[in-house]
Amino acid sequence: MLIHELTQQTGVPTKTIRYYESIGLLPSPTRAANNYRQYRSEDAERLRFIASARALDFSLADISEILASRDHGIAPCQRVLDTMTKELAGIDRRVVDLLALRDSLNQLQKEGAILPLNDVDGQT
Repeated sequence: MLIHELTQQTGVPTKTIRYYESIGLLPSPTRAANNYRQYRSEDAERLRFIASARALDFSLADISEILASRDHGIAPCQRVLDTMTKELAGIDRRVVDLLALRDSLNQLQKEGAILPLNDVDGQT
């Protein structure tokens, strides 16, 4: 697939994809006869992992170590494992917070449904 197709599949801008290639997070793609980059489905999967990890505030250095460990079939170092543990705890806290927010919004919606409605001009 071409870089614009990879962008469509992953939501990662082409400039970012090129940057990730330049720092080694993504392997350099093969080139077609016209010198266009040719990506594989594995590249899209790897890029989705990188984007997800970045969204969770993993540093590029941590992502690089995780991917290098995975690529070599070895366990990541203790620092990376500690980082993953910390991030997983943060995700768990966010899930709890989101569930509490959902419950609060559901309750407000139920309470609001039994009250008289206002028109757009503020009159009942």
